[in-house]
Amino acid sequence: MAKVFFSYSHHDELYRDQLEAHLASLRHEEKIESWHDRRLLAGSEFGTEIDQQINDADVILLLVTANFLNSKYCYSIEMGRALERHRAGEARVIPVIVKPCDWESTPLGGLLATPRDGKAITTWPNFDEAFTDVAKQIRNVVNEINASSLAPARAAPSNQPISTASSNIKISPPRSSNLRLKKSFTEREVDQFRHETLEFISRFFEGSLTELQARNPGIEGVFRTIDANTFTCTIYSGGKKSSECLIGMGGMLGNNAITYSNRASLGHGFNEMLTVEHDDQALYITQMLNMSGSRSSKLTQEGAAEALWAMLIAPLQR
Repeated sequence: MAKVFFSYSHHDELYRDQLEAHLASLRHEEKIESWHDRRLLAGSEFGTEIDQQINDADVILLLVTANFLNSKYCYSIEMGRALERHRAGEARVIPVIVKPCDWESTPLGGLLATPRDGKAITTWPNFDEAFTDVAKQIRNVVNEINASSLAPARAAPSNQPISTASSNIKISPPRSSNLRLKKSFTEREVDQFRHETLEFISRFFEGSLTELQARNPGIEGVFRTIDANTFTCTIYSGGKKSSECLIGMGGMLGNNAITYSNRASLGHGFNEMLTVEHDDQALYITQMLNMSGSRSSKLTQEGAAEALWAMLIAPLQR
């Protein structure tokens, strides 16, 4: 059984929980046991316990975000020691790119990152697809480690500490890795996520119109902000209007939804509606009407924007 260590910033704990959930099948198959600093017991010596766990791990997952790179402990201590063990062939380091950041210019730039092509998880249209891709790549590494009997080699942990607190290491008792608890989300958090999503979609459409116009002679894209909660987009081909939309907060659910109308004027109803939902771990977006024909149950902000953009550009692609 391979030991998996999570190195992450506490600002990104939500993503660690989701990744750990996607590794459940490996735990059920008794191929891995995982550890992160939330496993620490009251009264434990923080540095000592982390020293032990990272020196004993077969697979070290680095959950990379700007927060991770900005954390001296994550970057200089945990990542530094992880790469030492990786170079020595004592462990496998897997960078998991959670959010876009300048990770390629760090020492991680020489490693093959997950998800595929190092595309950050939060930029995938669907969170579950991204985490599944990461989990499958971790499975491949774990199978290789278990098959080559590398896991037992950890019986002789390195004498090199990763902090000054590495003496008198205390062995912790065995415990379950199934310690993930249900999360709850306040109305404030839901409202904030909805407004952030609308702002993202607005920037996404404005940027997409600009690029569409730059790449296609004869195409003109016009973006107009109506108010803080509404904007319109119009695409002209050879001076003739080919497609338009109005996107804003509102609809059957009042201000609890983001609506899309294929008419760039108020009072014409809507063709699609996005709502913010959540499970026991994360907030996400769902399509209510599925007019685009490509519904996904758990959309990221980019996934939601792509779904609506597909509706706007469809008339030009027929």
